[in-house]
Amino acid sequence: MYNLHGKTALVTGAGGERGIGRAVATRLAREGADVIVSDLVANPYPDDSSEWKGLPSVVREIEEAGCNAEAILADVSKADQVENLVSRGIKRFGHIDILVNGAGSLPGKDRVLVVDMEEEAWDKEMNVNARGVFLMCRAAARHMIERGSGGKIINIASTSGKIGRKRFSAYCASKAAIIRFTQALAQELGPHGINVNSVSPTAVDTERVGFIAEAVSDGAILGKSWKNSEAHREFVQEKTEISPLGRVARGDDVAQTVAFLASPESDYLTAVDLVVAGGAEIF
Repeated sequence: MYNLHGKTALVTGAGGERGIGRAVATRLAREGADVIVSDLVANPYPDDSSEWKGLPSVVREIEEAGCNAEAILADVSKADQVENLVSRGIKRFGHIDILVNGAGSLPGKDRVLVVDMEEEAWDKEMNVNARGVFLMCRAAARHMIERGSGGKIINIASTSGKIGRKRFSAYCASKAAIIRFTQALAQELGPHGINVNSVSPTAVDTERVGFIAEAVSDGAILGKSWKNSEAHREFVQEKTEISPLGRVARGDDVAQTVAFLASPESDYLTAVDLVVAGGAEIF
């Protein structure tokens, strides 16, 4: 286990019940960190579970782990909302030591052929995934530099940032941008004792996959009912078969890697992109 006691983490995109953000936030809390959790809305998938309330549920889990938590809504593509998110987090806890950029654009009209894509769909994907990471990193880095105590920044990219995929052009471009941005930022922040790394997961069994399936199937599959569908069972089976480890990726798999990068155990790692793909994708 890692010792993150006395640290404060900020995790974006944390409202999904089966999402990477929730897994990361609760894992960092189990390591002792207080956590600021954020998402565009309190519950991004209200139809998925009657018990799950989104960010309030994550806050409850963090507090049950013995740590403090704060939920703050923010659109990471908007500079004023990002500044408000970071400043409110600092006001509550006094400092932010760890930033995990997990917010991502919900799949939809961007999952089409390039010749059929509207500019608005491209812009939305890039604004949330790439611009959002830039704005969050800028705000957190300014605070970390001013504080002078170093820090950890972890950006969630994707294996789709390493290889192009049909009908995923905007997503692939945005995730590739995150990986290269991470490398550049690491060079700039290293002298301040701030480590900047990225994590590139393969397809993880989250709510988002249902909406990807809905988009690429032109509505034949419904994202809202994905969890209990035959399409979901086929997805799990397919990913299980192609993984040498014999199972589909889960949010906890990514959270374990993030926890390592957030801990002192990774102090000499920066500008690194760690692939979490269970051997199914090798680069």
